[in-house]
Amino acid sequence: MSEGHWIVNKVIAGHSMAFNMDTLVTMWAAMGFLLIVSYIATRKLTIFPTKLQLAFEGILGAFWGLVDNLMPKEGRKHIPLIASLFLFILTANLMGQLPLRMIELKTGEIASPTNDINLTAALAIIVLVYYVGAGFAKKKFKYFLHDFKPMSIFMALLEIMDMITRPLTLALRLFGNILAGECLMTALLGICAYILPLPVMFFEVLVACVQALVFALLTTVYISSAVGDSEH
Repeated sequence: MSEGHWIVNKVIAGHSMAFNMDTLVTMWAAMGFLLIVSYIATRKLTIFPTKLQLAFEGILGAFWGLVDNLMPKEGRKHIPLIASLFLFILTANLMGQLPLRMIELKTGEIASPTNDINLTAALAIIVLVYYVGAGFAKKKFKYFLHDFKPMSIFMALLEIMDMITRPLTLALRLFGNILAGECLMTALLGICAYILPLPVMFFEVLVACVQALVFALLTTVYISSAVGDSEH
């Protein structure tokens, strides 16, 4: 586990396990917040939308346009995953900008859950399983191997390696950017807690939005390449 986390050790079924409790708490807080806001935004849909409904419609509309360009035939059925990832990662990233560090813990601090490689790796694995499953469901074994020629087998092995490294880059990119921003913010708060951190805070809000968008866009591209009509 990473240093700086609120770590709780438990023995489960005879095995000692360590949990990053700050990550679990903030992760569930982000999911709970999104569930509540989504319920409020969709419980009374009207032709003349409220500001909250309009915001959600704008986000979904943007993803509809994106998947319609990349996957014209079947793209919209993948929107629930893509939009959910974007909204969750955006919310989780922005939690690191809230004054949660003022809550004192015995060890560690409460910050963005995406500053934990365990969470970003879990999100990346979800993306991997999803787009491999979508590709296999559409193309069956041809998704991995077109024929049994030596060159085809070699290329299939390279493709499998590429499938594994794609989510790895997703996890490391998100984790690295969020952790680096929070470390920089902590250092600046130690130097001058009044004016110096403000420009960096605004920049980190931008980074939080960009990283959520990049994760969602790359997920869309990976799904598109898996279900596309061109040969894999």
